[in-house]
Parts: sequence; structure tokens; C-alpha cells
Amino acid sequence: MGNFKDRIGTWKALYTEAFHKVTEALPQVRGVLLAYNTNIDAIKYLDSQDLEDRIERIGREKVLKYSEELPERITRVEHLLGGILWSIRRGKAAELFVESCSVRFYMKMWGWDELRIGGQVGIMANLLGGVYGVPVIAHVPQLSRLQASLFLDGPIYVPKLECGKLKLVHPRKFWRDEENCIHYIYEFPRGFRVFDFEAPRENRFIGSADDYNPNLYIRPEFREAFEEITEKAELAIISGLQALTKENYKEPFVEIGRHLDVLSAKGIPVHLEFAFTPDEAVRRKLVEILGRFTSVGLNEVELASIMEILGEKAISERLLKTEPIDPLIVIDAMNILMDRTGIERIHFHTYGYYLALTSYHGEEVRDALLFASLAAAAKAMKGNITGLKDVRKALAVPTNEKALIFEEKLEREFSEFERGVAKLEDKQLVFVPTKIVVSPKSTVGIGDTISSSAFVGEFALR
Repeated sequence: MGNFKDRIGTWKALYTEAFHKVTEALPQVRGVLLAYNTNIDAIKYLDSQDLEDRIERIGREKVLKYSEELPERITRVEHLLGGILWSIRRGKAAELFVESCSVRFYMKMWGWDELRIGGQVGIMANLLGGVYGVPVIAHVPQLSRLQASLFLDGPIYVPKLECGKLKLVHPRKFWRDEENCIHYIYEFPRGFRVFDFEAPRENRFIGSADDYNPNLYIRPEFREAFEEITEKAELAIISGLQALTKENYKEPFVEIGRHLDVLSAKGIPVHLEFAFTPDEAVRRKLVEILGRFTSVGLNEVELASIMEILGEKAISERLLKTEPIDPLIVIDAMNILMDRTGIERIHFHTYGYYLALTSYHGEEVRDALLFASLAAAAKAMKGNITGLKDVRKALAVPTNEKALIFEEKLEREFSEFERGVAKLEDKQLVFVPTKIVVSPKSTVGIGDTISSSAFVGEFALR
């Protein structure tokens, strides 16, 4: 691709071209089904002094213990504060279920700086429906008035049964005052200091304080009218399985299996948005059924956790050891995953670059990843994307220059590698350097923004 300056110029042109291609194609998508997790995100931007004071009041030694190793669930305040420290020390995201009512009250009293729609489904619904104008049907476990108010205007629908007949209405027209499912998001920037610890990069810790999403509660409308609901969709994205445990996963997986049967019979491509799943039994089950999906989206922590299940411990360790991660290690892992499960599309996102391995060929895979990178940069800058103009503005964000070293490495590794696309014997590999926002306003929901934009964008182009 030429020298460094030429490379930057080429990617700049590819980004601009991809933005126009995808935005022109998106109106052709007839509908996307989104299931299963939606909640309210209460976002708190951490203050160093405030956090130190809270830790000291509880007892520094008590809290530090959990910054070394996360508890399985939050039952005491030291678990919460220790979990936050765990994320800060590593610059890694983590999410734990808050079991204790007293800790939930503590978080409520600590407060928040802003409320947003949350959960993978909620974030994707507002993006795809509210920003891109793609009709979406969303599963919302509890549709409180507060949650309904956080959905954007646009073709965003929830199913409603009236006298046994299915109607699709905007969440604000659902008119049921159900419970608030709140997840408390504690955000910190790169360089955030607390005691002797400094965050190597921006990220967040999540304490989920709702009883519906962790148990994968599936609404009666989705149980009774799922086949009819799918008539309105040509794509599906499934998410929210990460909080299940060996004690509660069996019943939801029966319903998920039924849903996958219906989607498969209708030829609807299904993407699984993977999230770190602490319970090994649930992770094992997810890997077992992965071949029933068309596509999966994940990051290095999630890919490493799957490699562990597949008995590839050495690759799992290598994925977590270095930063930035060598793409050749990621590609090895993606090949193993595709060969073992038969899944057609694997989309990997990490800080600085994205990769996609597909069992088919086409430049639309790369163009969709580039568009997804613009959406992610817009999300990082604004916290909330409200229109395509925000995505367009991200064209001015610098492309990650450090990733160009990896691009050169891939050119040496693959004989047929051009403009980010490598044609392999029976697969295609795509690499794109991402846009990097130096001081992001927020990090929550960026992965969901990337994966949904890439999956739906690629389908629109194809």
C-alpha cells in the first residue's frame, strides 16, 4: 500500500467511500429483530478523591483484596469498590450482578451523572432505529415509563398483544408501568489515578441491579407470537446471555433454541453479540450452539474465554498477555473457532483495529467494518449518537497510525492482501485500523455499536 503517508491517505479515502456506501444502503434493510436484554444505564463519571474516601471508609485492605480477584457476585460494598478498582488497575471492563439490596441502595445514594438506554438491545435499538432509520423490533424485559422515555424517535417497536392480535408499537406507546431495571456504570478516563493505581486506558465497571436481565426473562409476547414477529425481520441479533449461571440457564436456552429454529427455518441470518460470560457451564453451552448462528462479535477477553473452553489454553493466555494484541494470534484463534463450530462470520474488535474472518468473500465486509469504526468514534466522542451527522463528523477523527505496523505484518504474512482484504483458500480475512478518540466521553456501548453497525451494514451492502 506504499509508504506511511500513502497508507494514511488510502485509509482516509476508504473511510469516506464506506460511509457513503453504507448510509445509502441502510434504507434497504426491512427489519432487525433484537433480543433479549434492555435496561437503564445510570452513568457515574468517577472522581478520584470521592472514590478514595469511600474506600477508606469501608477499609482499604478489605477493598484491595477484590481488586486482585473479582468476586462472583456483589453482596457487600467492598465487592463493589474492589470491582471498580479491578477495572481501573487493568483498564478493562467488568460487570457483576448486585445481589444485595443494601448495596443497591448504596449505589442509588451515590447517584449518577446521566441516564441512558442500556443493555445491548437498548443501545442497538436506539442506534439502528433512532439513528440509522432501520426498523427494529426490540425485546424489553421490563418497560417502565422511565425506560420508554429513553428510546429515541424512529422505527423502534416492541410487540404488544391485544385480544390475541399482535401489534408493533413504539415503546412510549406501550403504556405499562413496569419495573426499572438499572445498571450502574462507573466510568473512568485513561490516566485516572486512585491511590497508587493508574488506569492504562479508559473503561468502566458495571454493577447490574436488576432481576430480569440476569435471569434472561423472556416476555409473553415473544413466547406466544415469535413466529409472527419474525415476519417483520430479515436479520436478528441476539445478546444478553452473559449473566446466566449454571443454576438458571437451562430453561432460557430451551426458548433460545426454539427461537433459533424459527429464524433458521425462515433463512434469517442471526448474529450473537458475545459478552464476557463468567460461568463456565454457560460459556460451554454457548460454544456448543455457536454453529447455529451466522455471525459472532467479540473482543480479546471474550475470545480468550472461548479458547479456554475449546482446550486452547496457550492461545487463550497469549490473547491476554500483550497489548496491543498481535493480530496473528487473534487470526489463529478465529480460525480455530470457525473450524470447530462452522460459524460463517467472526468479527473481532479491540482497541486500535478490527478483524473479520468470513467463509465468503467481498469488499462489503471491509466497508461495513470501516462504517462501524466511524460509529464507534462518534459514540466515544458524544456518549450518545443522535443522528448520522455525528457519524459523518467522525471522518475527521485520526486513523490509528500504530495499527499500520500490523497492516505491514499482515501483508508479509498473506500473499494476497490488498487494501485490508486477504483472500485465503476457503475464507476471507479483513483488517481495518480504527479511528481513535483520545479523550472519549464514554466507553459503555461501544462494542454493541461496532458489532451492530458492522453486521447490519454488511447485510445492507450485500
